[in-house]
Amino acid sequence: MTDKHYNLIVVGGGPSGMMAAGRAAERGKSVLLLEKNSTLGNKLKISGGGRCNLTNAVFDTKIFLESFGESAKYLYSTFSQFSVENTFDFFQSRGLDLKIEDNNRAFPVTDNARDVFLVLEKYMKENNVEILTNHPVTKIISKNNKIENIIANDTTFTADNYVFATGGISHPETGSTGDGFDWLEKLGHIIQKPNPNLVPLAIQEKWVKDLSGVTLDPMKISFYLNDKKQFSKVGRLLFTHFGISGPLILNSSFAVKQLLDQGPTTAYIDMYPKLDEGSLEKQIIDIFDKTKNKNFQNILKILTPNGMSKGLVNIFEEELLDKKVHSITKSERKQIIKILKNLPITIKGLMGLDKAIISDGGISLDEVNMKTMQSKICKNLYITGDLLHINRPSGGFSLQLCWTTGFVVGNNV
Repeated sequence: MTDKHYNLIVVGGGPSGMMAAGRAAERGKSVLLLEKNSTLGNKLKISGGGRCNLTNAVFDTKIFLESFGESAKYLYSTFSQFSVENTFDFFQSRGLDLKIEDNNRAFPVTDNARDVFLVLEKYMKENNVEILTNHPVTKIISKNNKIENIIANDTTFTADNYVFATGGISHPETGSTGDGFDWLEKLGHIIQKPNPNLVPLAIQEKWVKDLSGVTLDPMKISFYLNDKKQFSKVGRLLFTHFGISGPLILNSSFAVKQLLDQGPTTAYIDMYPKLDEGSLEKQIIDIFDKTKNKNFQNILKILTPNGMSKGLVNIFEEELLDKKVHSITKSERKQIIKILKNLPITIKGLMGLDKAIISDGGISLDEVNMKTMQSKICKNLYITGDLLHINRPSGGFSLQLCWTTGFVVGNNV
């Protein structure tokens, strides 16, 4: 058993844990951070494709929180203490310049997620946070609704207060394996079962594999349940070897899961959302006039956007592909337009937690004092980030939730 007693022990060295530890130590608290991996911030370092979309630059907190749906009403008191503007100030005042890209996504100017991590690492070191890596917590000992101590690496650690910042269960290879959910349940919290959220979709059609790496932007996708249209979205879509991804799909995945729970779900891709069928037909007729002596297959690259011909060559009938353009009938031309405007795909399901950007699930916000992030069930426990049951879109909202909840804990503990 260690003889040292801390004001605060933070379990989990991800973004919210590092922020909580740094802020508490900045206030003069003695802080220990325990991380089961050999290094801190593993998921942070791969976020945003290694570029780290660290927030969404909507500086009006009320408008920002609209993206959190039903959870927004709980989050006003939390975000009033550390907002998007505070996040910009925090990183930029520490030498990391930020830039804003499409859909208000904010990135470090360096396009390097590691630079975000280094700011947090320096923040903790400057404030004398004690860090122990390779220390997986194996047991939480509690009594009378309080944690008495925790055991990691066969060593017992004690503190006045504890923070669980272990993350959800997306990207388990980074160490997010759901440990925090098990501990919270044993301490008396009710856990909403985690599901993949912001996750790519698996597609049944085999021709999708031929389009792996192809991006459509902008395009429109419409989802149908039992052949009845449910909703449409416009944005950027990425084909993968197993299906479809990209911001448009990730932000639709939660709604698609709800459809799949009810029955067969299909979708239609409109590759030319800015053109109605009449305008597209005029464009195609013009191309046909210029290429009338070529085989249809040989002009597919001209007709279709950004590499789509690699997949569509497997959709059109061979007889049409081999046909000279000048021989294509009006009805065949209408069929071509139909595919370009309504390419059908069948949704098999959501990819698993290993492909998820985040998972939902966790503890209800009713079980947490959102002004401090303190558990209402366990008196000396604070909870951050993905352990909270909050749905949100992609685009920097998840990391902002980590910065905010982590800072609020460090500021109030």
